[in-house]
Amino acid sequence: MKSTKFSKNLWHDHYSQKAQKEGYPARSVYKLQEIQKKFKILSKNDHILDLGCAPGSWLIYAASLTGLKGEVVGIDLKSLKIKLPAKARFIQGDIFDLPLEAKELLNRKFDVVLSDMAPFSSGNQFTDGVRSFQLCTEALALSEKVLKPGGHFICKIFQGEDFKLFSDMIKEQFKQLHIFKPKSSRKASREIFTIGKNRR
Repeated sequence: MKSTKFSKNLWHDHYSQKAQKEGYPARSVYKLQEIQKKFKILSKNDHILDLGCAPGSWLIYAASLTGLKGEVVGIDLKSLKIKLPAKARFIQGDIFDLPLEAKELLNRKFDVVLSDMAPFSSGNQFTDGVRSFQLCTEALALSEKVLKPGGHFICKIFQGEDFKLFSDMIKEQFKQLHIFKPKSSRKASREIFTIGKNRR
């Protein structure tokens, strides 16, 4: 019993407590806030696609910045348990097999594509790294279809053998590439964020 209690407390840090106080379902919101503060990715009136949006922290924060004329569309395998903010929409589905409702998005254009997707952990770093790379390449492929010229792309990836390859793929499509690890990321985490600015 002591081991279980310790494990829960280990993951419940001050960022988790802050998220609860500020009405966010997860601490991941502070990673996006750090990215926004440093790189100014999200703007008023933006139309934003949020991949892997559950439990909804990025969706809530992004919607708070878009204003009345903007919109955020979130997609995730898991359902959302939050009340959606104004100008936000959720579609439950698999990015590798998009439901019809999500496929209709391919006829639209977005200013920003966000991806905080992560694979279900296998406990094997190599396997998880490969799965993360697969998710990231799918997110990038989708951004090719829906992102406006000059648009921006944020994608979480687990550092591994394919990291440089993915970074090079972003360089081909965007004028600027930034690599960033937020302070709010857990120290033990292998996650890092790739940021493509100004799509060619």
